[in-house]
Amino acid sequence: MKTNIGVFFGGRSTEHEISVISASQAMHAINRDRFDVTPIYITKDGRWYTGEALFDVANYRDIPSLLAKCTPVYMRPIYGDYNLYHDHKTMFGTTPKVFTTLDVVIPVLHGSNGEDGTFQGVIESTGIPFAGCDVLSSANGMDKITMKMILKECDIPVVDYVWFTDKEWFVRRDEIIERVEEKIGYPVIVKPANLGSSVGIARADNREALIDKVDNASKYSSRLIVEHLVEQLQEINCSVLGTCDEYQTSVLEEPIKSGEILSYEDKYMGGTKGAKGMQASQKRIPADLPADLTKRIQFLAGETFRVLSCHGVSRVDVIVDRADGSVYVNEINTIPGSLSFYLWEASGISFDKLMEKLVSLALKRKRDIDHKTVSYSANIFALGGGVKGTKGAKGVKGSQA
Repeated sequence: MKTNIGVFFGGRSTEHEISVISASQAMHAINRDRFDVTPIYITKDGRWYTGEALFDVANYRDIPSLLAKCTPVYMRPIYGDYNLYHDHKTMFGTTPKVFTTLDVVIPVLHGSNGEDGTFQGVIESTGIPFAGCDVLSSANGMDKITMKMILKECDIPVVDYVWFTDKEWFVRRDEIIERVEEKIGYPVIVKPANLGSSVGIARADNREALIDKVDNASKYSSRLIVEHLVEQLQEINCSVLGTCDEYQTSVLEEPIKSGEILSYEDKYMGGTKGAKGMQASQKRIPADLPADLTKRIQFLAGETFRVLSCHGVSRVDVIVDRADGSVYVNEINTIPGSLSFYLWEASGISFDKLMEKLVSLALKRKRDIDHKTVSYSANIFALGGGVKGTKGAKGVKGSQA
């Protein structure tokens, strides 16, 4: 019997369409002689659907028509229940109808409500094996502020930054501006803290521009970050595959941007009128770099993956300052566009083998987790210890002296 892989994609995210493209690429790469594939599309309003029509990316041009060909489904947050159920009304007491049973889940959800640990928490509640980062590493990797704090603590170089919330910006704007000007100075780059695909990111060269760009970024996120802008920068990406204890790094790529900042169009439109995913963007693979610089970037990418306790496949984006040769980690993408398959193909691992590796990693992590203690068999209520009624104190305070 084949292993049934549930591929989740779409979602309530500004990167919804890119997720669809990445998932389509991944599903078509899976070896169907070894695996069954169940696509689960999450709409922009959070509904789950499955069906054969979801395999054809052309069908997403007309979402209502597409959904009419699909089946609404859901999973129950009950540990050990790996079933995907028909989402239809039943009479009281009627057992939900099983659509299929999943053996492993591969999330291909970019951005908020998918890459940030939200979805991982839902899946972890069922206990089903899943590929990629867990709740903690997903959340830390998605939030640019928390990520940089951790990296800095672990002596991984990042550019100088100032962070704040949208509420702080509204109440203490002048104070924040002064802090930015004193600590960083212009030019700066303004970013929403927890979005990807260059959404809401912009350069500011003076106070007036800073105000304008922060106001715009605050439309997308409640947490905001302003960073030193490396003017003579060279962007380099490296993918990492494995676990935080045992991983390998890919060859490097240098994305080619059309403007000062690598834009959404640069990443996903590939210089055409139709989105095609990260593999279609213009890039140099491998990046034309000296051997020592290549090794330095691969080391920092691996260290970033390690200290954030990542799992599966990620992509680490770094900045090289051409002025002095300094290297800074910019960010990590814990569910990278196109799953960075093009970097692994250039490193000698085909896309179908990459997908097999993700399944294998998911199953191994599940076996490791099952060996951990998560609860005790003792029942303190049955033993009568530490329980003083609904109004009594608990734990040590509830014990007799």
